[in-house]
Amino acid sequence: MGTSLNTPAALLQSELGASLKGRDFLALADYTPEEIMFLIELGVALKKTQKSGEPFQPLKGKTLGMIFEKSSTRTRVSFEVGMYQLGGHALFLSRNDLQLGRGETIDDTARTMSRYLDGIMIRTYGHRNVVELARGATIPVINGLTDLSHPCQALADYMTIFEHKGKLQGLKIAYIGDGNNMVHSLMLGACKLGMHIAVATPENYDPDEEVADIARDVMQQTGATYTHHRDPREAVKGADIVYTDVWASMGFEAEQAAREIAFKDFQVNAALVKHAKPDYLFMHCLPAHRDEEVSSDVIDGKHSIVFDQAENRLHAQKAIMAAIM
Repeated sequence: MGTSLNTPAALLQSELGASLKGRDFLALADYTPEEIMFLIELGVALKKTQKSGEPFQPLKGKTLGMIFEKSSTRTRVSFEVGMYQLGGHALFLSRNDLQLGRGETIDDTARTMSRYLDGIMIRTYGHRNVVELARGATIPVINGLTDLSHPCQALADYMTIFEHKGKLQGLKIAYIGDGNNMVHSLMLGACKLGMHIAVATPENYDPDEEVADIARDVMQQTGATYTHHRDPREAVKGADIVYTDVWASMGFEAEQAAREIAFKDFQVNAALVKHAKPDYLFMHCLPAHRDEEVSSDVIDGKHSIVFDQAENRLHAQKAIMAAIM
């Protein structure tokens, strides 16, 4: 599934690297297992190059427009720094900076921005906004997050697991909590990469059934499995990775009190992780609400790799930008 090439330049000049030029990055479902693994290996290579102090700037003179309808810490900083390290420039655009907020269509915005920029990253609410932007643009569009999916985070997560475990195929990842955008991208990535994903959610907070159907279709070709549980202990049993996210994602804060009741048995804590493998890894996409969805002793414990994940947003997104722009 992988490639033996190990420098960023060699990877980008390979046949697979060249084939990604000009593509959108909207969902992991749009990419083959080989293409996802290529981006992970490119991310690892870019990370090594950066840490060795060797400048690698394939995007010199290029500009990424970053549309933020949802606020962010990790997404803005990692994309902005990533473009700088690749030799390009990132332009921050809030909804107030664009005519989108005053009624201009997404299609007109996309066609106009395509005349100025070399790529667009958008972090928004409705997934349809990203699809429409990509349809209207003649430059690559990157999904920085929607209510349906978070593919950049999932790519960084699988890069992090690959670094720690040396492989992805055959590993089991257990996701505990809300059936949100994060679990959707994790499900699609796991099924593409031949992993086993077990999801535990309370009633009325299940993953989107259309996404689950896509995952089921994919896993028939890769040997992956997807199972859904009501009991977190069943999901975590024998897991290599235990993953959780906040109970109320951005935009759902008004439901916080109701969700605290619904999710009270879904905290990832010392008692729950005893059901995982002894060398399990704990992951969280951050920001975390300590002692809510995860106990402090777990997120700050020796199995936690949450800040490796956070760092790898930079390197995985650099891989995406370098490959498609």
